[in-house]
Amino acid sequence: MSNALSDLLAKRDWLLADGATGTTLFNMGLQSGDAPELWNVEHRDRITALYKGAVDAGSDIFLTNTFGGTAARLKLHDAQDRVRELNRLGAEIGRELADKQDHTVIVAGSMGPTGEIMAPLGPLTHELAVEMFHEQAVGLKEGGADVLWVETISAPEEYMAAAEAAKLADMPWCGTMSFDTAGRTMMGMTSTAMAEMVAKLDHKPLAFGANCGVGSSDLMRTVLGFTDATPPAPVIAKGNAGIPKYVEGHIHYDGTPELMATYACMARDAGATIIGGCCGTTPEHLSAMRAALETRAPGPRPDAAMIEKELGGFSSASDGTGDAPKPERKTRRRRG
Repeated sequence: MSNALSDLLAKRDWLLADGATGTTLFNMGLQSGDAPELWNVEHRDRITALYKGAVDAGSDIFLTNTFGGTAARLKLHDAQDRVRELNRLGAEIGRELADKQDHTVIVAGSMGPTGEIMAPLGPLTHELAVEMFHEQAVGLKEGGADVLWVETISAPEEYMAAAEAAKLADMPWCGTMSFDTAGRTMMGMTSTAMAEMVAKLDHKPLAFGANCGVGSSDLMRTVLGFTDATPPAPVIAKGNAGIPKYVEGHIHYDGTPELMATYACMARDAGATIIGGCCGTTPEHLSAMRAALETRAPGPRPDAAMIEKELGGFSSASDGTGDAPKPERKTRRRRG
């Protein structure tokens, strides 16, 4: 099925995705505990500025301000009956901006985790998860999103529910998981297991990979896990801009534009096709990443030693490929 993203993927060796939504919105005045999705109504100009920052920095793809746009998430703000409206507006604002560009820019409808625990460990059944993701997907489709972008998922069951919802909505999609617990997701998924899961899906994503997690070093190690064998789809790498630190009352990420530029090229050399940033990644970082990808010649496939030397140490000795037991689930944070 031809669509804007698959057409672009066929023409380009790499695409630059966007950076941090949460970090940028907090810098614009969003308060902790507020629902960013409500800003699609209340502060349309700021959401336009959010998207424009990524586009002006050279991003080929930007994600909509709809990460927490399921009924489960919006219920925390008494907005569970506004799912289609808020998602439609988040995509609509992006569509208006993208259509003004003189080149193709992809509007990707962000769909984050529901925040609920999947059965049998928790109350969220497969059917209910599909229903919630489908409702969100319909709103994003109505707003003009080119593709659905499932992100920061920990449980394979939730990833598969999102895939089914995308099929019901007749939408192409991409999907990333977050590997932040010794090379695994919080629910114990490894990079190898994710690649195997994606290969078996009935409605396969246009691209798959990892976002968020700990830092760019850990994410790069996960990317190597995806590309060690032939991946079932193009690989996405969206790493955080360094490690978060609490500085003078604010969360600060210590990754410089120069470090993120190096990360971007290493991700490309490791086999990633769609490369972007997550928490802490600003337009300044994105501009440096774009310039590096355009000017630095491809290098050798990086190994763990090279990653550690160029990007910093890993958060754990394990890369997730051993037989470590599944970690306990922790509370999922909002995408940065």
